[in-house]
Amino acid sequence: MIKKDIIFALSARSVRLHFLRSVLAALGIVIGVVAIASIGMMGANMTLSVTEELSDMANKLTVTAYSGGGGGMMMGGGGGGRVVIGGGSSSNDDNVLTEKQFRDIERIVAKYGTAYTVRSESDEIEVGSETGRATIYDLDPDIIREILTVEEGEYPQSTTSVVVGPTLAERLDLKVGSKIDIGDPDEGSTTTVRVVGILEERGMSMDLNTDMAIIGTDKLFTGIYGGEGEYDQVNIVVDDITNIDTVTAEIEDTLNKKEDEVTVQDSSRMTESITATVSTMTTFVMAIAGISLLVAAVSIFNVMMMSVNERVREIGILRSIGTQRPEILRMFIYEATIIGIVGAVIGAIASLIIGYVVVLGMVGTTEYFFAPGSIVYVPMAMAVGAGICIVTGVYPAWQASNLDPIDALRAE
Repeated sequence: MIKKDIIFALSARSVRLHFLRSVLAALGIVIGVVAIASIGMMGANMTLSVTEELSDMANKLTVTAYSGGGGGMMMGGGGGGRVVIGGGSSSNDDNVLTEKQFRDIERIVAKYGTAYTVRSESDEIEVGSETGRATIYDLDPDIIREILTVEEGEYPQSTTSVVVGPTLAERLDLKVGSKIDIGDPDEGSTTTVRVVGILEERGMSMDLNTDMAIIGTDKLFTGIYGGEGEYDQVNIVVDDITNIDTVTAEIEDTLNKKEDEVTVQDSSRMTESITATVSTMTTFVMAIAGISLLVAAVSIFNVMMMSVNERVREIGILRSIGTQRPEILRMFIYEATIIGIVGAVIGAIASLIIGYVVVLGMVGTTEYFFAPGSIVYVPMAMAVGAGICIVTGVYPAWQASNLDPIDALRAE
């Protein structure tokens, strides 16, 4: 057993005799381990949190009108398994989907999910003395019930009732029963609607930005803006995420058969891009934190070299009584290992406490703190810290083991 090894006992004795110096060396390892583990856990928690938040978007497609450059406007909002389609051929300046195109899309996705149309318009609104702008969405009443959740009130049932997003409601102090004038009063054309419900917050999404919007029925929308039989986009709720590629291919094969009419964008690519960006940033910051371990390595190297220089005569005595070079080498490596392990253990304990505070402050939640992808940074940082100690102790140990016994005995 290593604890019964006389060489290990000598190493432990040397650490105790130079306690302050050993503590300062171990402190460098503690700081390095805490820095790497804390930043690693923060990055992992941020990645897991973002991934969870975007999981509803990962199984969506966004298809916009083909404009010759392959780009298109993305709608924001939330919800899972949706395909968002904005259509029209490259020659159509209105960039709208026709009723026929919608029916084609509806037929394609019938076996994969549900398709529904969306129209939107940004317009001026007035609530009492307050004015502003908001997006007005047109949705089928049944679809409103299916994809949106009302936090207060009820769903719209008539052409004069609407539901509003929570951010808009808070900004304009809207409540159930409030009235909103839609349109520019200077042009003499406004429509008054009544708020019957306030939606739950949805946050970031790809299909609808409802937090700052007014959502009404299709009849209300066409009554104000017209455009019956023409749609800005079609959303498709896909039942199984594995069918996303199939739906994409069938839409492209059908609508873009003769000429490019739509551009299909997979929202999961955006999710992957955001996750990759967060991971890259975390790796970069961890690399900066790793500098503290390099500083610790220099400190430990210096401590070990000082230990060798101060114990030249002791090494000569040990060699003269028959201690072999490998045993001298082992004695100094043991010292470096003790410092490294003690520093790594203390650093691991400290990183759990400090890391928890950092994650809570930077990410806002510790829900994923003890997740495998997060907590793995603690043993990883410990291994790196202890490993650096051992590596930096090799050369001083080798130098000590190669001292000439006679010269060592002559040293003062």
